Order: sequence, then structure tokens, then C-alpha cells
Amino acid sequence: MVFNLNDILPALPEILLAAFALVLVLVTAFGGEGARNARRVTRISLGGILLSLALIWFGAANDETAFGGMYRADSFADYMKILVLLGTFSALYMSITPLAKDDINKPEFSLLVVLSLVGMMLMISANNLMSLYMAVELQSLPLYVVAAMRTNSLRSSEAGLKYFLLGALSSGMLLYGASLVYGFAGTTSFAGIAAAVSINQLPAAFIVGMVFMISGIAFKVSAAPFHMWTPDVYEGSPSPVTALFAIAPKVAAMALMMRLTYGAFGSIADQWSQVLIALSIASMAVGALGAIMQSNIKRMMAYSSIAHMGYALAGLAAGTQQGVLGVMIYMTGYIFMGAGSFAVILLMRRDGQSVSKIADLQGLSRTHPMLALGLMVMMFSMAGIPPLAGFFGKWYVFLAAVNAGLIPLAVTGVVMSVVGAFYYLRIIKIMYFEDADEPLDADIPVANKVVLGVSIMVILLFFVGLSPLLESANIAASALMAEL
Repeated sequence: MVFNLNDILPALPEILLAAFALVLVLVTAFGGEGARNARRVTRISLGGILLSLALIWFGAANDETAFGGMYRADSFADYMKILVLLGTFSALYMSITPLAKDDINKPEFSLLVVLSLVGMMLMISANNLMSLYMAVELQSLPLYVVAAMRTNSLRSSEAGLKYFLLGALSSGMLLYGASLVYGFAGTTSFAGIAAAVSINQLPAAFIVGMVFMISGIAFKVSAAPFHMWTPDVYEGSPSPVTALFAIAPKVAAMALMMRLTYGAFGSIADQWSQVLIALSIASMAVGALGAIMQSNIKRMMAYSSIAHMGYALAGLAAGTQQGVLGVMIYMTGYIFMGAGSFAVILLMRRDGQSVSKIADLQGLSRTHPMLALGLMVMMFSMAGIPPLAGFFGKWYVFLAAVNAGLIPLAVTGVVMSVVGAFYYLRIIKIMYFEDADEPLDADIPVANKVVLGVSIMVILLFFVGLSPLLESANIAASALMAEL
């Protein structure tokens, strides 16, 4: 295969980040192991992310392919990549101070995050089974390492091991499903698979392969019943790592799910929609009911993320452009809700030591009123209270489900949202109506203030910018549907 300029230009943001990663390898190797080098690597990483974001934001969104059709650049990819870049930037920006306090202030952390980010962006633009699998592995392998980066913690090592073993299982399922799909279609390109699916009778082996592929990606979005790694990994990983896990990889995996279902399997939506309906109902129920019993806030956020993926899958299961639009709006709000929530969770420290019990938030409104206000806004938004961003996300995914005739699914989502409101409101009650036995540390880094402030503004004023956001998301959804 011969590469030319037409291959390089569409993938320039990923190529730029990969180049930054190579530079960071040298900086990490020759800059030493000290905290100063770690901060230097983090700043370079943040600069690379911003430059890549600028290339996408100001670049022309053309629907084109590169590298022999294995890579697709279109408005859908641009939209989702912007979300992933914003989420990764927020998590990495907030990690500077906590990493130093948690004794994991290593330059390799930011390098691994950048490498994983390249994988996330390639996942969004994957247009071939081979590029899909390569991107998933590139995204996953660095995250296995950062989950276990606190080498003096047994829980961190356990989290990394669980994430690796179950991630390997999901990769095996994905690869096995891809082999069955390839055996039927005789090609690895999404366009070729879509053409083969539309004109041939589908054998049972192909359906099994499709289900395995969807299940493999469901691991990555932590959709039930493939969610078992999520609570333990969220709890055991260092808090900055948990913040990253909760934001960017979920968006990338959801984009890949949309690219696969609407791109390769678009003409048989009635087949894969049933799988997504089952995943959505299971995720909403497991997430909402599981979070109620949690006393650790990171485990609660893990179950909350499972429920959120269930809501997003409800829109995706509709199999329509309106469903894609709903998922994109939902994931937009999800990025800022996650970033804002973890901007506060990362500050849960007492005497310099990280704490993670929900009870540790007692009396936060008296000792840290702005943090309590910010976390209250995030919790109300996650509960779907209007007119916050979370309400509009749920409104559009459930509306898409209803218009597609999936009324029981939408009703289930509404009921689980009501159930889920309990544990969000419980946090608000603890912050505002209970007294603090021991207040949290008063130190608030600038990074957390910035991320929390921006998140609050976006969540509160989401309805103000909803019209242009809907217009952009609709253009992006049209680009994805054009592949059908």
C-alpha cells in the first residue's frame, strides 16, 4: 500500500499526537524521574492535545477516507473527537496536583495517556475491522498500565490486573466476532460488509459474530452484563486515573459502537437493535440499583456511568438518525458532567490523604461552599433535572426511542432515572444537611477551579447553546447515516 498526502491530511490530528508521543518518549527517558520532568511532560501533552483540537476545530470537515479506506474523516468523527479531546484534556489538566500528592508523579503517566488518546481518536475514525481492532488495543493497553501505576498500593495493582484480564477477554470476543463477520462477508471494510449484508441471506454464524463484536465493544463502554470490571477498577485506580476512565474512553467506545452498527451493519438494524435494547435495559437497571448500595463515591460513580451508558444505548437502539443525534447530545453533556464531578472528587483529601467515602462530603456546603454548589449542579444534571444538560440528553435519547416504537425501553429509562435520582440527591443531602466531623483540606488547585467553573457554565447554560449544538450534531449524524 502506497501512502500519499491525501492519506496524511485527513489523519493529521492523530499523526500530530503520535509525533508528540514520540517526543515525550525522549523527554521522559532523558529528563529524569523527578516531579519537575513529570510536570514538563504533562504540559507538553496538554499542548499537543490543544493543537490537535485546534486542527479539528478549524479544519474543513470533508467526508473522505484514507489509508486504503481503513480510516474515515467526516463531521461525525470531528464532533466525537472534539469531545474526547476535551475530556482527556480536563482529566490530564486536573491530574497535575493529585498525582504529586498520591506519589505517582511519574512522567510516563502523561505519555501513556497521549498514546491512549491516539487510540481513542482512531477508534472514532475506524472504517475497517483491522483498523478497529488496532485502535481498540492502542486505546486499551496504556490504560491497563496507568490503572496499576500506584505500585505501592495493592488495590491499584488489583485494579490494573482486573482491567487487563477482562479487557483481554473483551478483545478476544471482539476478534472472534470479527473473524466470523469476515468469514461471511469476505472483506474487512465496513462498506464491503454492509454490501454483503444487504444482498445475502444472513447465516447464524454471522449473527453470532455480530453479537460478539457488539459485546466486545460493550465491555469498553461498561454496559451490563459486561460491567463487572468497572466498580473495582474505578475504586482501586488512583483518582486521576478514575477521572480519565469515567470520561474520554466511554465517548470513544460509544462512537465506535455507532460507527460499527450504522456503518457495517446499517441495513440490518432490526437485528442489532435487539442486542442494544437488552444491553440498555440491563445497564440502566444494574447501574441505578447498584449505585444505591454504595458508600464509596468512586464506586457510586462507576455504577452511575453504567446507567448513563444504558441511557445512551437506548437512543442508539432506535436505529435512526434521530437516535444518533440523541446519543451525541447525551455524550456532550456527559463529558462535562463527568469532568465537573471529578473536579470535586479529586479534592476529597483530609490531612493530605485521599478519601473516597460519600460520608466524607458531610458539611461540604459550610467548609467549601463553591465546591458543594458545583457538585450539586453536576448531581442534578446527572439526575436529569431540567433545564440542565442531563435533562436534554435524556430527553433526546428517549424521544428517539419512542419515535422508533421502543416505548417500553423509554419507559424503563424514565423509571430508572427516577430510581437513580435517589443516590444523586443523597449526596446533596449529605453536603447541605449534615455537619462535618472533620472538614476536607482547604487547598483547591487552579486546574480544578477552571474545569469545575467551565463545567458549571456549560451544564447551566446548555439550553442557551442548544440550537447551534443540535445543528452541528445533526450534520454529524447525517455524515454517519450517509454511510448506509
